[in-house]
Amino acid sequence: MTAPMQEREAPTAQKQRHGLSRLVHAFGYSIEGLRAGWGEAALRQEMIAAVLLLPLAFWVGQSWLEVALLCGAVVLVLIVELLNTGIETAIDRIGPEWHALSKRAKDMGSAAVLLSLLLCGGIWAAALWHHFF
Repeated sequence: MTAPMQEREAPTAQKQRHGLSRLVHAFGYSIEGLRAGWGEAALRQEMIAAVLLLPLAFWVGQSWLEVALLCGAVVLVLIVELLNTGIETAIDRIGPEWHALSKRAKDMGSAAVLLSLLLCGGIWAAALWHHFF
């Protein structure tokens, strides 16, 4: 169930804004998206892991490039998870009944998350191996 309906802007209101006003409102929408994503268990788990891994990247990485790659891999997982959650939410908005194309879209989003996690894990494993061995 959603929270009580708050006063909403017209769907085209953002397109009418320019300059700093547009940036401020876009930032607010992004924060709302992160808050909405926090409701998903998978994203919460990945964000908690990110809070641990991002500082660790500065210790494991031996150059700015390695630190950037380690951090980038972690942030990529969060990005892909948010996109997957968006896909799933849009599919659920269409209707609760089962449909082959809905399943396909959700499965592909899930596969994208899996690939991002494998990439992240591989990068971190290689960096840890290089750091300790």
